[in-house]
Amino acid sequence: MERKRLNIFSLFLPLPPQSKSMLKRSKLNIPERKLILFFGDLIIISFGLFFFINSVIDSRPRPEIANIVLTFTGFFTYFFLAYVLNFYYLGKESRYSVGLIMKGLVVTVLFIFVEILSAVILFDLSFWRVNLLIFLFGLPFAILLWRRIFTYIFKFISTTKHVLYFYNDQSKENKEKEIEVVNGLGIHTFYEVQEAMNIDDPKSFLSEKELRKLSKKVDSWIINIDTQQPMPKFIEKAMLNSLVKGKEVITFSSFYENIYEAIPIVSYNPNDSCAEILQLQHTRVRYLYKIFNFTVNFLLCLFVGLVFALVTPFVFLLNFFFNRGPLFYTQKRVGRFGKEFKVYKFRSMVVDAEKSGAKMAKKNDARITPFGKILRMFRVDELPQIMSVINGDMLFIGPRPERKVFVRKLNEITPYYNIRHLVKPGVTGWAQVKYRYGENLEDSIQKLEYDLYYIKNRTITLDLRIIFKTFTTILFSRGI
Repeated sequence: MERKRLNIFSLFLPLPPQSKSMLKRSKLNIPERKLILFFGDLIIISFGLFFFINSVIDSRPRPEIANIVLTFTGFFTYFFLAYVLNFYYLGKESRYSVGLIMKGLVVTVLFIFVEILSAVILFDLSFWRVNLLIFLFGLPFAILLWRRIFTYIFKFISTTKHVLYFYNDQSKENKEKEIEVVNGLGIHTFYEVQEAMNIDDPKSFLSEKELRKLSKKVDSWIINIDTQQPMPKFIEKAMLNSLVKGKEVITFSSFYENIYEAIPIVSYNPNDSCAEILQLQHTRVRYLYKIFNFTVNFLLCLFVGLVFALVTPFVFLLNFFFNRGPLFYTQKRVGRFGKEFKVYKFRSMVVDAEKSGAKMAKKNDARITPFGKILRMFRVDELPQIMSVINGDMLFIGPRPERKVFVRKLNEITPYYNIRHLVKPGVTGWAQVKYRYGENLEDSIQKLEYDLYYIKNRTITLDLRIIFKTFTTILFSRGI
């Protein structure tokens, strides 16, 4: 048989989709896979820093502290940016899309920029030009090549977990959709449901022998039933045996939250309280976050306020000639604890946009004027919201505020919508950077899942991720 030769250039070609027949069981789980990826990056960054300090920087005498500071700054900058930009997330199906390559380049280029800036500003160091060029182009290439090789190797090693899925009559209606969610809805979850059992329907049960046999083949049990509901004894026994053997046993809501970074409101009982859904932490552990939140809002107020002051005269003139009518428009929105407040924006629609009643804006809404499209493309229409932030009605990061008429409708659909009013609304938020442009009530419900996740998991790193994602949204003119 002729042996196939490995062509190095084939590493840069799109990978063929894996068929189920190609899947092989692997002992490596997702955290271990991420660890391998991390150590590969660590080795490359270590060599890059060594080359930068010893070959790129001019060899004239320099303080010993310079090497220590540049090494620490380099490692901290790279891995901090990698974490904030979610560089080690392996869930996207199109892992070599333009977006991922751009993210890799952004992290590496920012790392190089900070390292060079630190050397110049802190220690007034000079560089060898040829070696600097090698560093500038070689390091990003090495990172991208390593990630391509990493995925090429794991094309033949599956980390997909085989799942035994349990549900009850209450979750029966959403069974097919939730199985689709487990298998991967828009992302690669690395989970695949092998068997589903309704614990309220004995006809769907496997025999004790069949269940024991299947338990040996599955890697994970996902439970989507009321926590107070008892399970049949033989199922509970098999589940505990699997748990003892190191198999994963998790609830559907925990799975959804970990993989999709949202809270699945459909899987909760309508009688569950917000405390049960969000499992809110004690405020004492949030002091550091509050300090960070205040600092970020203060700095952004200064920056955005300056931009708003500089841009307004130009928008006024252009509006006068190309968009006749009021410069601003105001609306009442629902804020924290259900209190209404005024939100301000540059007008981007025709003057009588809602003469026939309140309507949600659509991505390509016919009511948007030509000049308004330009304002929306670069988010200039959002700048006047700085006034609501200064008034204390809004923050820069939080759930986007909605009008009372839509809040009433959404409260009729789900009892959990008012939970988002526990915190101040924001100019941008987790739902805006994770979900597409919302055009209807169904989209608002989907965005609610991300808003609840944000309320539950507010952290410094999550806020930083939102800031970076908002920046790229504006930069590439994507819809919020």
